[in-house]
Amino acid sequence: MLEKTNLLGAITAIAFFASAILVFALRLLGKSQYEHWIGYFEFLLAIPLIYLLIQAPQLRRPALYYIQIGCMLAWLILEALLDYILKIDFRNVRWMVISYVVLFFAGTGGLLGVASNAGRGWSISAIILFLIMAVLTFVQRAITGM
Repeated sequence: MLEKTNLLGAITAIAFFASAILVFALRLLGKSQYEHWIGYFEFLLAIPLIYLLIQAPQLRRPALYYIQIGCMLAWLILEALLDYILKIDFRNVRWMVISYVVLFFAGTGGLLGVASNAGRGWSISAIILFLIMAVLTFVQRAITGM
């Protein structure tokens, strides 16, 4: 069970990084109309994350594991509220953007920790995708302002 749970965490992390890379690349290509559909996919990733939290006590995960997954879930909730439910244009309010980005990187950084439980290969893959995602995050923000 431990191995399957670790693999689920790694696949979830890599799926998130890949979807985030796709969002940022589409923004750079001027095709931001597709990002909402990718966002729905990212919201679905909350399901395995919640499952990982439910399994965590049986697997005797450390407190950091709960924080890592909790930050990602908190960002997903914030994203749903701001962009999908309330539709608040917050990206022009500096303090909101900074808070949003800090939570985003806390969550995605936490996913690196979750992926690392599955082994070195999964960890390296997650790190590479995380770095690509991080660079694209700031490049697309500088170019598009989004």
